[in-house]
Amino acid sequence: MTDRTATPQNNLFFGHPRGLLVCFMTELWERFSYYGMRALLIFYLTEHFLFSDDKAFLIYGAYSAMVYVMPVIGGMLADRYLGSRKAVAFGAILLVAGHFGMAIEGPAATLDSGEIERNPLFLQIFYLSLAFIITGVGFLKANISTIVGALYDDNDRRRDGGFTIFYMGINIGAFFASILCGWLGQTYGWAYGFGLAGIGMLFGLAVFLRGQPHLEGLANPPSPDLLKEKLLGPVDRELLIYCGGLAGVLIIWQLVQHQALVGNALLGFGGSMLVIVVAYSFLKCDRVERHRMFVASALILFSVLFWALFEQAGSSLNLFADRSVDRVVAGHEIPASVFQSLNAIFIFLLAPLFALLWTWLGARNWEPSIPVKFSLAILQVGLGFLVLVYGTQTTAPGAATPLIWLVLIYLLHTTGELCISPVGLSMITKLSVSRVVGMMMGVWFLASAGANFIAGQIARLTGRDAAPGEAINEAAALANTLDIYTQVGWAAVGVAVFLLLISPLLRRGMHGVH
Repeated sequence: MTDRTATPQNNLFFGHPRGLLVCFMTELWERFSYYGMRALLIFYLTEHFLFSDDKAFLIYGAYSAMVYVMPVIGGMLADRYLGSRKAVAFGAILLVAGHFGMAIEGPAATLDSGEIERNPLFLQIFYLSLAFIITGVGFLKANISTIVGALYDDNDRRRDGGFTIFYMGINIGAFFASILCGWLGQTYGWAYGFGLAGIGMLFGLAVFLRGQPHLEGLANPPSPDLLKEKLLGPVDRELLIYCGGLAGVLIIWQLVQHQALVGNALLGFGGSMLVIVVAYSFLKCDRVERHRMFVASALILFSVLFWALFEQAGSSLNLFADRSVDRVVAGHEIPASVFQSLNAIFIFLLAPLFALLWTWLGARNWEPSIPVKFSLAILQVGLGFLVLVYGTQTTAPGAATPLIWLVLIYLLHTTGELCISPVGLSMITKLSVSRVVGMMMGVWFLASAGANFIAGQIARLTGRDAAPGEAINEAAALANTLDIYTQVGWAAVGVAVFLLLISPLLRRGMHGVH
């Protein structure tokens, strides 16, 4: 095995392999496109198409769930056939098509005699664009993270720090996207915000293709001959995979319009993947590998609660900021979507500190174990909701919630995210059997898919719907939202304590992996 810790100093990026810079910049632009669109999506649904809160949360939840389930398939195809380079490039092309499709907004929905009228053609263009984005993320997302893990040897202590730097790049893109796309979309028109997201994805594709020499061949197809094997007359396996990807777009186009089917599909798919992981662990792994796979699976399950609460940011928290928070700063009212950038700016400021902290603690054998980091993450996401509830309830009746409380929930959720997301990506590459690391990275995103669907159901509980033309009881709607946030906040605190108590057992099952 190549000792990657011996990389020449002139080929390092902040003490890490130069390939990390390529992944850093590619993911920066991909996340620019994704978060630029996400900042606007819930408002696009409720303000442009005039969907009710309940329906908008359903669509948002189904979309965000499928965004995370598709990397399971994309990861397996890249592991077996395409390699990361071809998978990422194909995914980027699909993403560009989807984001530019979102820019075709068409006429806004209208309310006429109590009936909402939406243009069916442009509504279908919207759903098809979501399908392109979902499929594109499936081919791109897991494979970029897998390349980052492959840049390091198994026991290289720089790995967690490398993933944290990678995560910082993601959030630089998310920060600028939330501000620029959110501001353009809500101020000048949806097409401007969504169109800028598409331009960002074009930059991401260019960076990845130009940076191939720095990836040391890690992104190439595992077996070029297998990829070029003819399967249907003159059609080789590679072309067939691309055609299958386009067929997947058409299937997802229908699924995103029938949100209940997404929940059923997730349940079935998740159950099947659990059986596959358990069967593989027993049939193909030795004792140490099996224990590590089980620990990875357990931590993936705990991550579901964190992401189900964290992902309120793009749905219920986004609408809470729009409707219940005082957003006037220096005499100017800031569009609610812009506050999606708070998470990203905190990541940008704190990620280097966390990377240094883990390295400093690790050098002294004081670094918390991976299960303890997960426990800290879940604790902080719960406390974030409890802090927001406290701030709103102590505000004068009828007054908007001061902006500081929205800032604090995003701060706590961000510090929690830094304890679980880069650590979780690194954990998958360390605990998974190398032969199926792409699949296990996909399972990590599959758990996020389930969490996003659950997040949509939680958001629905906070909705404030009324019949078209009827007034909404704002005080009752706010009280209901705060009650839901209180319940989920305390539930997260309880789960965090439980995970902390069983963390020694999980650490033993890791068999020395840090």
